Amino acid sequence: MTSNRLSGSAIEHVNEKFYHAEDLQDPHESTLHRGLKARQMSMIALGGTIGTGLIMSSGTALVQGGPLGLCLGFLFVGLICFLTLAALGEMTAYLPHKRGFAGYATRFVDPALGFALGWVYLIKYLIAPASNINAAGIVMQYWTLSVPIEVWAVVIMNLLGIQFFGELEFWMSGLKVVSLMGLILLGIIIDLGGNPKHDRIGFRYWRQPNGPMGSYLVHQVHNEQLAVFLGFWSTLTTALFAYIGSELVAVTAGEAQNPRKTIPRAIKSTFFRIFVFYIGCVFAISLIVPSTSTQLLVANSSRAGAAASPFVVGVTLVGIRGLNHVINAMILLFTISAANSDLYIASRTLYGLAIERKAPQIFAKVNKRGVPWVSLLVVSLFTCLTFLNVSTSSSTVFAYGVNLLSAFGAITWMTIAYSHIHFMKALKAQGISRDSLPYKGPGQPLGSWFVLISTGIILLFKGFNTFLPFTPGLFITSYLPVPLFFIFWLGYKLRYRTRVIPSFKVDLITGKREIDEEEERFILEEKAREGKMSRWQRLADLL
Repeated sequence: MTSNRLSGSAIEHVNEKFYHAEDLQDPHESTLHRGLKARQMSMIALGGTIGTGLIMSSGTALVQGGPLGLCLGFLFVGLICFLTLAALGEMTAYLPHKRGFAGYATRFVDPALGFALGWVYLIKYLIAPASNINAAGIVMQYWTLSVPIEVWAVVIMNLLGIQFFGELEFWMSGLKVVSLMGLILLGIIIDLGGNPKHDRIGFRYWRQPNGPMGSYLVHQVHNEQLAVFLGFWSTLTTALFAYIGSELVAVTAGEAQNPRKTIPRAIKSTFFRIFVFYIGCVFAISLIVPSTSTQLLVANSSRAGAAASPFVVGVTLVGIRGLNHVINAMILLFTISAANSDLYIASRTLYGLAIERKAPQIFAKVNKRGVPWVSLLVVSLFTCLTFLNVSTSSSTVFAYGVNLLSAFGAITWMTIAYSHIHFMKALKAQGISRDSLPYKGPGQPLGSWFVLISTGIILLFKGFNTFLPFTPGLFITSYLPVPLFFIFWLGYKLRYRTRVIPSFKVDLITGKREIDEEEERFILEEKAREGKMSRWQRLADLL
């Protein structure tokens, strides 16, 4: 068994055989600034996750899966999300480098896998801002207004610098959390009879003919039991689309203050916030909106599209006037904030690929505030994908976005789990106890195997409805990311002749000392700063 205190010559030999220098060392000059606090990291991850998947797509999931199917689908994928974050937390807290979680695939598994993951994740977040902006346009069409200039707004917010982005997104996400809590509370009040009709709904919509389960594609499959199962299965894709983005915390690791402490704290708090809000939200929706409602659509089939969040439908059904416009304004905030976070992720992912020399070096350039401005400028151009809805209906473009993003997200989670499995094997082979890790996630490493297998099954069968009847556009967008991932992986492997790194030769040391020293300096600086802070400043710093 190899000691965890590898000699310098041993590390050099390992690096020479399996890695390039840029695969292991973070740049020391012209790099990202560590300006994000734990509270900002948690809220940024929350802001990037709570968006169109929950607020708009959940209506379609309710129609297909019924109220019980909707809640079960979000619970199951929530468990997968929790285990993914736990695995990611262990790797990120141990080695919080500046190249995102693609860097962990490079270091712990195979540089070809890191290349494939990095580019697939980048493509996902080149598409995501346009998808959210398109969703914002659908929301705006509820008032029959033209699409606003949110594209420029999110670009400007990112160009302000990491300190400004973190603080702005913290307050925007905070407003989203308050709004979502209000929506959940509103749903419960309506359900208990607090509405103009004084109608105590209770669990009425969980009973026939509205529930508890939906019957999806029953006229195509001609089997009630199979239609019930298909309804539940379809909710998994919606839930996956809703939860993806939770892994954003690892992308912010390169800009986190005292990452060994803040990253585990952010990951744990982010998951529980998301889990409680999401389950609470879909439960409230299932109480106040019947799954058979003719108004329950994400968007209609017209070229213009129309906003119809289940919450808007819910307040309309009970005769509450005016509140539907307030809710629609909240949803608009959700989508714009999500697009803002998407641009942040895309620019940092492209920067991470550039410093590993897996993308052109020009994308590694940063300005004096530590913003990778070239990367940000390029990814911002992809928001023009929004204009696809000029020739295609908003609802169809939105469906394409859901299919692509959920597939890219599934591949990302699977690769994170696979990287973590290899990380665990490397620790064991080199005699490093998991008890020595800065963060020890529950249920590991079995949890990562569960994520890998269950997410793979969801990915494989997520496009079943594209065959009933066969719809080429939806089929392609459901499965295109899979061959794309293998093309990236195989192309890099053949070009550079890379191999899977044996567990006892995985480099667990390089770069760790610099991070340890940086952490010690930060702790000393914080102690000195705390002595000069007032009680209110300390309280504000903790919030």
